[in-house]
Amino acid sequence: MPTFIQVLLLSLLPAAGNFIGGIVAEFARVSDKALNRALHAASGIVVAVVAIEIMPEALGGASAVLVVIAFCLGGAAYVVLDRGLGTILGGSGEQGPWMIYAAVAIDLFSDGLMVGIGSTVSIGLALVLAIGQVTADLPEGFAAVANLRKSGISRTKRILLAASFAFASLLGATVGFWLLRDQDRTIQLAALAFVGGILLLAAVEDMLNEAHGASADASWSSASFIGGFALFTLISSFLG
Repeated sequence: MPTFIQVLLLSLLPAAGNFIGGIVAEFARVSDKALNRALHAASGIVVAVVAIEIMPEALGGASAVLVVIAFCLGGAAYVVLDRGLGTILGGSGEQGPWMIYAAVAIDLFSDGLMVGIGSTVSIGLALVLAIGQVTADLPEGFAAVANLRKSGISRTKRILLAASFAFASLLGATVGFWLLRDQDRTIQLAALAFVGGILLLAAVEDMLNEAHGASADASWSSASFIGGFALFTLISSFLG
């Protein structure tokens, strides 16, 4: 059984990939078309995480009814988060960028959660899960920081927000390692399905909406979405 410190270190790998993507967006010129494509790619990756990794794993070890219920509860949680954030921001028009931030933070939480749960099986599995997320998180970090930059948020705050994504991954790993490692496997898989419901709505309702708001879609937009999905699928397949 790996130590808690080992699990935390592994969970920082996805956060590092996300941060590198954010730094690229911070110091490179980001056009509306580039933002549109990055958001499409990030959305494709998130959909692939749900379709290729989370749901097959959940359905492979738990009843379909339980998985579907947990998935729907995750979607409901996302709706609550969306409406709650809209109320806090008071219809200021800034909800979109912050929902992108929330979506990426949730995705990194799920990355950490999967690393934490995987570590209960073996350190090797946890390593594979962590490495598999690194490349996938690069465009997500780029899209999140580019969107915050476009919204006029100061550079210092943008960098701090990009760095803060690490806490989401660490929190997910902590939950997976301590709260779920001794639980029944069915409960662990239901938790993954719950996260899947949140992620899917985040990708479809916010990332793609923000992409459409940044620039009109073109052929490269669709290609970016498919490319993001394909990239994560290849990474997941090669790493087992």
